[in-house]
Amino acid sequence: MQDGDALRRIGRSAEIFDDFTPLRIGADGRFAGVGFALVGRLQFGTDDGPWNEWHAAFDDGRSGWLSEDNGRYVFAFDAAPPADAPRPETLRAGTQARVAGRVWSVGSVVRATLLAAEGELPLPPPSDRAIAIADLRNADDEVATLEASGPAAPRWSVGRPVALADLKLSGLREAADKTLEARAAPCPNCGAALDIRLDTTQSVVCGACKSVVDLSGGIGPDMAHFAQDNPHEPALPLGATGQLAVAVGGATLPWQIVGYMERIELTGTGDVREAWREYLLHHRMEGFAFLVDANAGWSVVRTLAGAPQERGGQAVWAGTTYRRRWTYASTVTYALGEFYWRVEKGQRTEHQDYEAAGRGGRALLNLERTPREATWSAGGSIPAAAVAAAFGLPGPVAARIERAGPPPLPAVLGGFRLPWLTLLLLLIAVVALLAMCSRDACGDERRAFGSGSAEYRQCRARSSAGTGPYVGTGGAWGGYSSGGGGHK
Repeated sequence: MQDGDALRRIGRSAEIFDDFTPLRIGADGRFAGVGFALVGRLQFGTDDGPWNEWHAAFDDGRSGWLSEDNGRYVFAFDAAPPADAPRPETLRAGTQARVAGRVWSVGSVVRATLLAAEGELPLPPPSDRAIAIADLRNADDEVATLEASGPAAPRWSVGRPVALADLKLSGLREAADKTLEARAAPCPNCGAALDIRLDTTQSVVCGACKSVVDLSGGIGPDMAHFAQDNPHEPALPLGATGQLAVAVGGATLPWQIVGYMERIELTGTGDVREAWREYLLHHRMEGFAFLVDANAGWSVVRTLAGAPQERGGQAVWAGTTYRRRWTYASTVTYALGEFYWRVEKGQRTEHQDYEAAGRGGRALLNLERTPREATWSAGGSIPAAAVAAAFGLPGPVAARIERAGPPPLPAVLGGFRLPWLTLLLLLIAVVALLAMCSRDACGDERRAFGSGSAEYRQCRARSSAGTGPYVGTGGAWGGYSSGGGGHK
């Protein structure tokens, strides 16, 4: 804790949950041209699991916080709370708030518990271990945090996302084999050993019975879990590593597939409309990204620390204006591997998809909302051939992952401009012709995912059972599966 101008070691206030992060006390680096060392750590937890905030002591005497944020990192600095700062518990995820004279999007509001503290800290850990935390995000790619414990005025900090590689860190933990033997446990459904390899895993799928097991509450005989039907393997195998650039102009790095999820778009009545796949990618220093396989083609996206500015049916991010294309809801139908958030059965997620013309393809934004969190993701389309090359897929498998997607309207019309009434009549005629000529009730799934896909097989089974096929809309391209709020 702070004692005049010096820091005092506090030891450990409780047992630290060892999450195999590459960071550790004693690591040092540089941020904005100034050297720093990691000298302390606070560990918080909610029902969705724990996260760390690392205290950084700078050479110029400042204190900062290097925090985990939805699979990425944020460097933040404490400041005096603004006069208009609200209590965090009065805010609601997905809304906007004006703080310090600026408009912020409320990313999450959680009730957290201080689990443990160690090392050197600028202030004593809060004596009240129950803390209300609200994360605020803006279009300048900033993240602000309001923390309140008891009746005291809330604490206020503001930061920006960082890549660990840019911090020139030394003294990190050696790369582990990611087998967390301390957390090994039998599956609560079938008794088989759970193979936990991912950093800060909150959900893991049993390799034997495919049950989804919730680890957020710790290891024990009463771990929550749910069974899954129709087990099958994805086209890209778990554990495979591919050389990908997950950002335009970014470096090509080895990303490992650690999780796989199938999601289905829902109508207002709960009827199934469209299915798509998401692969969770992990890089030790970069964190997480998502490779998405949808009707419209493949894309690669990452969660944002900030929040785009919404203007009616548009969203502005990093100087680019995106147009809203789709609004829908989804639920998870199948999962494999491990995830850094809780995978909950039947959870409904609300989506808004935005699109803009990008360099070499489509630029994409996706907003996902759950009752606990609102999260933005950004990325772009990627050719199926590039995915196949990145993961070294053999020819037959590479051919199966091709997604034609709907061609742009000008290409269909040969570039001609037609009166809107003529265009409307033409579209009606095309739809009617397709309806008359179609003999495969699951033709959309066959064309989108292939005749050997799980989606096509499941659709045929549903048709045979008289429960109806999936109706593909071509709208969803997926994104981040929201699982909780705060710096996690």
